[in-house]
Amino acid sequence: MTYDTVAETDPAVARALEGERERQNGTLSMIASENHVSEAVMEAQSSELTNNYAEGYPGSRYYGGCRYADEVEQLAIDRAKELWGADHVNVQPHSGSQANMGVYLAVLDPGDKILSLDLTHGGHLSHGHPANFAGQVYDVEQYEVDPETGYLDYEGLRETAEEFDPDVVVSGYSAYPREVDFERIQAAADAVDAYHLADIAHITGLVAAGVHESPVGVADFVTGSTHKTIRAGRGGIIMTSDEYADAIDKAVFPGTQGGPAMHNVAGKAVGFGEALQPEFTEYAEQTVANAKALGERLRSHGLELVSGGTDNHLVLVDLRSSHPDTTGKDVEEALEEAGIVLNANTVPGETRSAFNPSGIRAGTPALTARGFGENACREVADLIVDVIDDPDDEAVVAAVGERVTELTDEYTLYE
Repeated sequence: MTYDTVAETDPAVARALEGERERQNGTLSMIASENHVSEAVMEAQSSELTNNYAEGYPGSRYYGGCRYADEVEQLAIDRAKELWGADHVNVQPHSGSQANMGVYLAVLDPGDKILSLDLTHGGHLSHGHPANFAGQVYDVEQYEVDPETGYLDYEGLRETAEEFDPDVVVSGYSAYPREVDFERIQAAADAVDAYHLADIAHITGLVAAGVHESPVGVADFVTGSTHKTIRAGRGGIIMTSDEYADAIDKAVFPGTQGGPAMHNVAGKAVGFGEALQPEFTEYAEQTVANAKALGERLRSHGLELVSGGTDNHLVLVDLRSSHPDTTGKDVEEALEEAGIVLNANTVPGETRSAFNPSGIRAGTPALTARGFGENACREVADLIVDVIDDPDDEAVVAAVGERVTELTDEYTLYE
């Protein structure tokens, strides 16, 4: 993909786009919520559908000229149903957060109660943080992981549900490295006659490939992002039963947004089609194997992992015991200088601020998309530890950067 036409019209934007391509090609993305989509997905997202205004749904639009928009959206819906086994799918949400908003609007009134995981324990802003719309519109109570094990405290969740009596229990997380027992959370929701919303934004692709337990058919609503482990067009998705289909569709449009971003829906359709191929299961299995190898190697260097390891695509490192004077932001900035991009992250029992927390979160979806296997991920773990041990040593950072350049040259991305 080139930006020749953009360069003729707007050289400043073209320079930024070319810089971003070079940045992605020349660095290792380990942000757990990021991935590298195929060139086919990128082509679909840059299609003429960006010009189309398709308010409504396939076969029932408020505008003319939607013949091909209907075809593309129906392909995305049908492929999503096949991937996840859902009765009803809405592919229009612009993001995972807007997918959650759609569910809340469909079944809640302002002031109703949401029970969700605390953000510092691995939850998400859209699950009820006070800075987010959900925390401002609804009454939110939060559960936690077990402080000793780092695993979800299912008994504590149930006890809190019985005391709080929520209208919705939210499962699914942004920084939880273990498999989720959705059946057990469903039982807790049933016990208090609450809806269960399973937000699988991070593990959408792992669930589709069958390498993580699926909440579809268990929870009342399943939401997700379509650009993380599933590697499709950027946006969100809602899956539910036929019972709630109309309420969800009305909550998305016109409830929370106007016309869908049809070029992104096209990217979703293409990405879902790719995920239906046998190679995608291999990709998802490798993503998890890579995360396990990464985590085991980090532990061998004396780093503490929240919950002691991982079952999915990410590891969460708590720096407080091994490097008490080093913050997650220190590590994030030094690693980015060396060409390894991940993020500082809060950890359970966080003693610092969310802006400069005590942990780092590292994921393997993008590395796996580049072709990394376990051995390469073990080497990346070694490089990460080199920087964690001496984040202020310019020579160490430079040496790690040189090896990163060799790895990105070996595992090429976009031409």
